[in-house]
Amino acid sequence: MKKARRDTFLVYGSPLVTSVEVDAVSDVMRSGWLGTGPKVLEFEKTFAAYIGVKHAIALNSCTASLHLSMLAAGIGPGDEVITCPLTFCATANAIIHTGATPVFVDADFSSQNIDVTRIEKAISSRTKAILPIHFAGRPCNMDAIINVAQKYNLLIIEDAAHAIESIYKGKKIGSIGDMTCFSFYITKNIYTAEGGMVTTNDDEIASKIKMYGLHGMTKDAWSRYSDKGYKHYQVIFPGFKYNMTDISAALGLSQLPHIDSLLSRRIEIWETYNVAFADLPLQLPALPEENTTHARHLYTLLLDLKRLTCTRDEFMEALYQENIGTGVHYISLHLHPYYKDRFHFQTADFPVAARISERTLSLPLSPKLSDEDVASVISAVKYVCANFS
Repeated sequence: MKKARRDTFLVYGSPLVTSVEVDAVSDVMRSGWLGTGPKVLEFEKTFAAYIGVKHAIALNSCTASLHLSMLAAGIGPGDEVITCPLTFCATANAIIHTGATPVFVDADFSSQNIDVTRIEKAISSRTKAILPIHFAGRPCNMDAIINVAQKYNLLIIEDAAHAIESIYKGKKIGSIGDMTCFSFYITKNIYTAEGGMVTTNDDEIASKIKMYGLHGMTKDAWSRYSDKGYKHYQVIFPGFKYNMTDISAALGLSQLPHIDSLLSRRIEIWETYNVAFADLPLQLPALPEENTTHARHLYTLLLDLKRLTCTRDEFMEALYQENIGTGVHYISLHLHPYYKDRFHFQTADFPVAARISERTLSLPLSPKLSDEDVASVISAVKYVCANFS
């Protein structure tokens, strides 16, 4: 048996954990307030200031953020929400959980974002919102999306799970649409283990999301039990248990001051990959658009299957044998059994997303990676390409 190019397995998406994060969680544990409390409020205020909006509402996932954004906007049974199938299932599931129907628009092959030229054709009398996904941290063409939304009086609810640092023409993603939803899952650019955030400038929407996120109550636990004295609550509507904890918020707060340096390290790794892979049978990620900031959440390759004698899964397995972990972002939702069966999709319905699905491959891009880790990824990719060429 041949020896792998690494002695240890390089886990895909493993987060950078330092003494800063450990100390932040320890401080919360010692405080005795572990649920939704002062750290959540501080995280919300700090994140709102970072994005440049009036409100940021912390929740326990981006999925919850998407779900409550639509509920707070009144989206429900009989309505339609336009989105792209090249995304994680949570995007479509959140639409379905409101009782509405996801209407898919194909991806653009280069950017892997929604093809804005196809959105208008997907609009019907039941359409209530456009839900673009800023794939891998690359901002969508928001000018085009805004123009269509204004023409048809539609909401814009953005899935910015990959796009915490992203900027579109001088505006932070999170300050453009009606509501924007962020993820702090363990693999994301800022992690809280599990967590999400909604940003908005709409006072009423913000108030509704906050109440929906904690059982529909008018007062959260910190407001009821803080040292300012007990306050009664009222249940306004049947809400959900979607609140963030202070333990999670402390993790997020500890990383926000370092967000620029963390992005700089990912850019460094990204550019090192680009140079190393330039002559291989691979399509590299498209360059960031002018006057934008790409959050560099994912480094995705598209395999040139005409020049390689393997499938994408065989390529991934070969990298696994070299002790390199990889990811797939994504298998288009219209190819998954549930959506295919429920909505009667055919593979050819969204040909670009289907084409991306069979050849996309994500390499490790965490700021945790050492230069030696990056070198081992490059060596393994080159070796596998040579083996299958």
